[in-house]
Amino acid sequence: MSRHPSPASPVPDAPDRTPYLRLALALSLGAAVSLGITRFAYGLLLPPMRDDLGWSYTLAGAMNTANAVGYLIGALAMSWLLKRLSPMRVLLAGSVLATLFMAASGFFTDATALLLQRCLAGVASALVFSTGGLLAARLGARQPHRSGFLLGLYYGGTGLGIVVSAFGVPWLLERAADQPHGWAWAWWGLALLCALATALLAWPARVLAASEAARPAVAASTGQAAGPPASRVFRMRDFAFALAGYAGFGVGYIGYMTFVIALLREQGSSPGAITLFYALLGVAVVASSRIWAGLLDRHKSGQALARLNALLGVAAILPALTTAWPLVIASGLLFGGVFLSVVASTTALVRHNLPPAQWAAGISAFTVIFAAGQIVGPTVVGLIADGPGGLARGLVFSALALWVGAALALRQRAL
Repeated sequence: MSRHPSPASPVPDAPDRTPYLRLALALSLGAAVSLGITRFAYGLLLPPMRDDLGWSYTLAGAMNTANAVGYLIGALAMSWLLKRLSPMRVLLAGSVLATLFMAASGFFTDATALLLQRCLAGVASALVFSTGGLLAARLGARQPHRSGFLLGLYYGGTGLGIVVSAFGVPWLLERAADQPHGWAWAWWGLALLCALATALLAWPARVLAASEAARPAVAASTGQAAGPPASRVFRMRDFAFALAGYAGFGVGYIGYMTFVIALLREQGSSPGAITLFYALLGVAVVASSRIWAGLLDRHKSGQALARLNALLGVAAILPALTTAWPLVIASGLLFGGVFLSVVASTTALVRHNLPPAQWAAGISAFTVIFAAGQIVGPTVVGLIADGPGGLARGLVFSALALWVGAALALRQRAL
């Protein structure tokens, strides 16, 4: 009798020991660097820099517009880069560059030089955020039952960057109050945090590189027959309404994140109150990974994007209508609990409607639209704020942009 197993005998699959949860949490440091620190910490630095350097609100907003221009350049370069380099290498290179450009921002007071630094930091942050989202989507594909949760964990890392900035920036500004251009020390402190996060990102990059080599076909491990046809390719027209709705999100959300701290300061909020507001906003971002996971898993159309955009519009308009502190706090909590889930909803939309081979193209297209919207938002809100309506009227514009985006996304159908 032969001792060899029959060719027809089933071979049990090796147990999957991939630490999905820890990998998603480690990857979330990329979101913390690219958005939580590199993008959003500027909102805390805008008031002292504006006071010290004599900026108008239009110029202050242009700093984040420059950042968004850089983000657009980085997003446009993504497809080219991913054909030549692995996502893990792009992730780490982008994080290193973001760290360097954040540090460089503390060495300049000239507006043109600072605009250039913000632009370059935007390029780097796009590389980090897009590749991190792609890697998180691949993780989720291996565990479909909690893919929305894993995606949310990645994007929720932005909240960690916001919370750290909320406490770290005021502390550094206070310690450097007697120094010329004391805000520069906050840039250097933030760069140090980015450097630490970059070092920690090396672990998930190494693990995922080994995992991709061992499992080159994601579709084989996720049951592609149950998902989108492998022959389907990404076409802009198929996602036209979702892309348009996402552009409205880009225009609206960035105006709030750029200027809400300046508005609260104008309204007489104390430094401690502003720190509390911003920290709670960041905590809400972290919690959003659990809150909206089911919504992202359930809807294959633009429903999730539309609902979240509509909620953001409510959050954005509250500080423009009232100075009542409970409602201001509610605005921060609602905004923090929703806005990064809008980004996650577009990744989920791509994952639901395209095969894995097309995810990079789909995510890159949404990233480009996101960046284009962010170019418009800060400058328009800044121009409005320099007029008779002030910052409050600028946030009304942000809310309207978000609601228009919600109406457009509602028309997006599953493919």
